[in-house]
Amino acid sequence: MKILIIRHGDPDYENDSLTEKGCREAALLAEKLSHEKIDAFYVSPLGRAKLTASYTLDKMGRTGKECPWLREFHAPIMKPNRPDKPTIPWDWLPEDWTEEPRYFSPYHWFETDVMKEGRVKEEYDLVVSALDELLSTHGYERSGNLYKAVAPNEDCIAFFCHFGLECVLLSHLLNISPMPLWHGTCAAPTSVTTVYTEERREGRAYFRMASFGETSHLFAAAEPPAFAGRFCETYYREDQRHD
Repeated sequence: MKILIIRHGDPDYENDSLTEKGCREAALLAEKLSHEKIDAFYVSPLGRAKLTASYTLDKMGRTGKECPWLREFHAPIMKPNRPDKPTIPWDWLPEDWTEEPRYFSPYHWFETDVMKEGRVKEEYDLVVSALDELLSTHGYERSGNLYKAVAPNEDCIAFFCHFGLECVLLSHLLNISPMPLWHGTCAAPTSVTTVYTEERREGRAYFRMASFGETSHLFAAAEPPAFAGRFCETYYREDQRHD
């Protein structure tokens, strides 16, 4: 089976919606996805993801299932560079997290005090448990670090969601810590990440990522990817986000 993980369009976070650019991006994405064979659509309950999905669903004459666990990952923590208030568990300063070896381990990243205080692993487990429950309805049951191909198929399902949540899904499917994904990748608005199963031995499946953050639909229309989610490429770019 194949999974498409799609980030919402350029966000208007204040109104939980899309900017004018985000709407253009969503329309271009809909044109791209309308040529795909997608068997099921699952959508975050947040407005910016629902609006993004609506362009594709309307164009294809389809409906999507709203899933609360596809909302942006929510487990606020007290980061060293922001001790004044709890914030998202990504966007740390690199010097504040890379010195801790446990953050690179899929088995230990959640053991630090800051992660425990924010109950990040508890929220992570809620999300990935819901993911596995859904995948079981599509024929794949989690077994250790693999999946049992109970009813193997070549179906395609699409998730319309958010960057932080996307990294949690990939972390679980690929068995890696979410920290390098949260901090070392950036999926642009309306980008499409594709993962698919490989069943090299009968009944045993593993997910492989074929592409991450693909934005060909934007480049084809000369629409530059939005900067949302990135930080300044060089320190002296005052027009780009530093913190």
